[in-house]
Amino acid sequence: MKIHEYQAKAILAKYGVPVPKGGVADSPEAAKKLAEDMGGKAVVKAQVHAGGRGKAGGVKLVSSADEAAEFASSILGTTLVTFQTGPEGVPVRKVLVEETIDVVDELYLAMVIDGAAEGIVAIASEAGGMDIEQVADETPEKILRVAVDPVLGLQPYQGRQLAYGLNVKPELIRPIAALVENLYKLFQENDCSLAEINPLVITSDGRVLAVDAKLTIDDDAMFRHKDLSELHDPVQEDAGEVEARKFDINFVKLNGTVGCIVNGAGLAMATMDVVLSGDAQPANFLDIGGGADEDKVANALRIVLMDSEVKLVLINIFGGILRCDVAARGFVQQGKADPSSMRPMIVRMLGTNAEEGRKTLQESGLDVTLVEDLPSAADAVRAAKT
Repeated sequence: MKIHEYQAKAILAKYGVPVPKGGVADSPEAAKKLAEDMGGKAVVKAQVHAGGRGKAGGVKLVSSADEAAEFASSILGTTLVTFQTGPEGVPVRKVLVEETIDVVDELYLAMVIDGAAEGIVAIASEAGGMDIEQVADETPEKILRVAVDPVLGLQPYQGRQLAYGLNVKPELIRPIAALVENLYKLFQENDCSLAEINPLVITSDGRVLAVDAKLTIDDDAMFRHKDLSELHDPVQEDAGEVEARKFDINFVKLNGTVGCIVNGAGLAMATMDVVLSGDAQPANFLDIGGGADEDKVANALRIVLMDSEVKLVLINIFGGILRCDVAARGFVQQGKADPSSMRPMIVRMLGTNAEEGRKTLQESGLDVTLVEDLPSAADAVRAAKT
């Protein structure tokens, strides 16, 4: 679960991570009042679950309270499009109004789950303010990584190691090392999958502040954090992803035109490769899972078809726990419930009751092309000219 910047900073502050003075506003009048409290000069930031706000016009430095109100009026209620949102953009419901900062240096600090390290890894860089992917590509020597022992946790010397590696003044080593420890504590206690501060700035008066922050909470741990679930903002998410979560369906919206329905995460990745080899782009990642019934299968197809960009659906089912005949009846169920929404389907079924499943689809009256293997599926995708 992603949360807004102002929410992330409130959590950071609870854990002793310094953040700029500021407040959140949902109206021009509220933004004006906050700017007045800061003497007129302030930074006004659109609150959306996406990066690249500054380049998209979602962040503005204002010199008066009236200017803060004017900018808030111009952006509240609009849709902000950044390089991370796609062309559809995301709605702006609130703005964060913060004090201006006299920045001397910008750093990067984050905690992430690293599959290769099988645990938490702390990442830091003296090249803050930039996309970390760009830094890793152009100047990889500036990326500092410290793997955290899952039993011992982050050790004080590791925080100091990162601080020294950032080439800051000696008097800042202790504050930054303490900040790293606090961020790790926040990350662990809240079951985060990402905690990122970019930039972490050093000010002219010697303060260390988290000027921007991103926190992502592991969805599978939300049952332990009922208080954090209140921070969820569904309007920032794709409607299909929100709907899929209701039915325990693993769904991620992508930008292609071929919807994918699969039972198994590995099979889903392979199926997306099939779409690419068929000279098309996948519209989603969707894993029904092994224990699906007909209703869940029908809902999976409905969710895929919610995307108006989907022109074709590729279904790749390996019957095991989920029998092929059950899956087929689920697809037919959705076809009968909303025939106008249906698109052509390419279906590969193997495994338990595959013959029954194929027969059900053949007799359904739906626009179905049955294939035997993945190369044939790729050829069928290519022939569909999506």
